[in-house]
Parts: sequence; structure tokens; C-alpha cells
Amino acid sequence: MHAEVTRNKPEELGKFYTEEQFLASYGLKKDDLTRLRPAPFQLGHENATLVMLVRNRELGDALRTMRMLEDRFNRNYRYPWIFLNDEPFEASFIEYTKGMASGQTHYGLIDYDQWSVPSFIDTEKTKISMEKLVQENVIYAGSMSYRHMCRYNSGFFFRHPLVQSYEWYWRVEPGVEYFCDLTYDPFTYMKDHDKTYGFVMAMYEYQATIPTLWDATKQFVAEHPQYLAVNNSLDFFVDFHQATKEGEVTIEGDFNLCHFWSNFEIANLNFWRSEAYMEYFSFLDKQGGFFYERWGDAPVHSLAVGLFLPKSKIHHFGDIGYKHPPYSRCPQDEESHSSGRCFCSRGDHFDDDSYSCLPRWWNVAGMSPGAGNKKID
Repeated sequence: MHAEVTRNKPEELGKFYTEEQFLASYGLKKDDLTRLRPAPFQLGHENATLVMLVRNRELGDALRTMRMLEDRFNRNYRYPWIFLNDEPFEASFIEYTKGMASGQTHYGLIDYDQWSVPSFIDTEKTKISMEKLVQENVIYAGSMSYRHMCRYNSGFFFRHPLVQSYEWYWRVEPGVEYFCDLTYDPFTYMKDHDKTYGFVMAMYEYQATIPTLWDATKQFVAEHPQYLAVNNSLDFFVDFHQATKEGEVTIEGDFNLCHFWSNFEIANLNFWRSEAYMEYFSFLDKQGGFFYERWGDAPVHSLAVGLFLPKSKIHHFGDIGYKHPPYSRCPQDEESHSSGRCFCSRGDHFDDDSYSCLPRWWNVAGMSPGAGNKKID
């Protein structure tokens, strides 16, 4: 469903006297919104799109991120942008983002049923559990909107009518930064190398947010063993375990909380539309953990791709410089910096942080730290 368009200016614009001052506060000029006018045709060869879940008040962050991604990559490929919001987009949001994009732009309104508490959820139980998590100082513990966002990204974004016709997507969040020119098309790379899911950073999840997610996942696999992939990433999720072998139909052990950070994803939408994932999400949704606990889409996505796909179909983009506060990673190889392809500090690097799971991924995936990756002892 397309969003309605209003004539109201965003609240954020009201803080400034002029449009020029508004743009200048984000390091932008009016010319930035006009020099990349939408092209009559896409230059990239794949059926792909850039997807941003964003609110009207996040316009400044959205523009800043778009400016980086357009300069670093998309101006050479002109892939379309899809913006999704649980409220109608304002006319000025559409005007500015359309001007920033090199490809076509589309604006979608999220269905209310996909951004609300389902009828099968016990609201009193939800209230009590949220209060408990707030007392434990769990991040976003008291936010219902955050829970809707996690549930939507877990089970619905790929069903939106604007997204339905695409095969590939790049998830872009407002306020993230890109530090390096991407001198190839990652969608084509994924297609040509038979990859399904691509990520940049991996880390540990907060145990308090997902106390029953692993047990629910083990129960689902026990009931649907046909979805468990041979040579999957079970050894990434469970310490001292092996990947699933031919004939094995269960998963054991304790979840070590490692997952792919899903605020950056380049992936094939057909995986989320698959029978395995659709049934997995439906099963999890009925457990109520998105509301009774605070299940994030990152561990949900990670467990799904890690268990239902062989690890050979998962790709680490070590050559992409990326920041989602508070963490960032910078390619470590000399060429990325001496060539001018990247502008970031190699010391500002999450890979060797104690909270990072990336070295573990390199180990279980049989990868040596290649171009863009730092060798970690």
C-alpha cells in the first residue's frame, strides 16, 4: 500500500529558519538534493532494491546516510529505494529523499496488523514482563515501538507490496555511515557466487532479551527436521559443536548468543519467503517472545540463515567500511586506504572487540582473514 502524502513540513524543519539552514545542519547543500536526479533507467543488472524502515522525524539521518551510500555505490547503479513507515510519509520527506536518490523512490505504509499487538498476545503479561526488563536496565525494555520494529523486520517487511516484486535487498538504516567506495555490484556478486545472506559485523546478543528463543528454535527444528541444512552454522551458535551432518535431525547444546548484526544485510528475499522461514517465523510469533521478552530480528534472522542454509551461502563483506553507533569496522588492508577507496581509521575496528563474534565466524567458516579483515590471534 502506498503511503498518503501530506503537505506538512516535518517537525525537524521547524527548528531552523530556512531550508538551507536545515540542510546545512546535516552537512548538506541544496545541490546535494539535485545533482543525482532519478535516471530513466536502472544501471545495475539485478532485480534489487535498497530498503529503509524510517520515520518522518528521521529525515536528516536518512538523507545523510543516503548521501554516503549514493556517493560510495549507488550513483553508478541507480538501484531504487523503498521507504517504509508505520505512518504516512510527509510531502517534504518525499521531496528531499527523491532528490537525494539516483534511482526511483517508492514510499510504503505498513499495515496496521503488522505493527500492532496480535490478538493472541496477553497484554497484561506483556506489561509485567516489560516492567521487569526495565528494572533490569535492558536496552529498549520499555519500548513497544521497538518490539513492533523487531517483529516487522523479522516477519513482514519482505511481504510489503512494494518489496514483493524484488529478489534482492540491501537493508539501510537511517544514521548509519559507509566509509568505502564499493567498486562492484554486491547483488551481482551474491548471485554469481551462490550466496544468500551477507553481513558486516557479528556480535553477542543480550541474554536477557531472548531467554527462551533458543529453546523455541530447538523445538521448531525437532518438529520440522527437514529444514535443517547439512553443513550449517550450528558450530557458530554452539561452542564446541560441529555443523549438522547428513542424517542429523536435531540441534543440541546451549546458544552462545553469537549472531549477525542485521542493521546491515544484503540478502535474497526468496529466503524469507521460503516455506522454512515462513513457518519458523509463524512458530516464533505464536510463542509471544517478541512481546513477552524482547526478541530482536538480528538473532531471529541469524538463527534462520545459520540453521536452514549451508554456511557456504553466507558471506562476510570484509571490504565494506560501516558504522552503526556505537560500533564500526574499517577494512584493514593497505590497498583500501592507499587507493583512497576507504576513509576510516583502521584502529576503529570492532572485529577484535571482546563483544565481537566475527573471529569465531572466520574460524567455523574455514576463512582466513583476507582483504579488508584483520588477522586476530
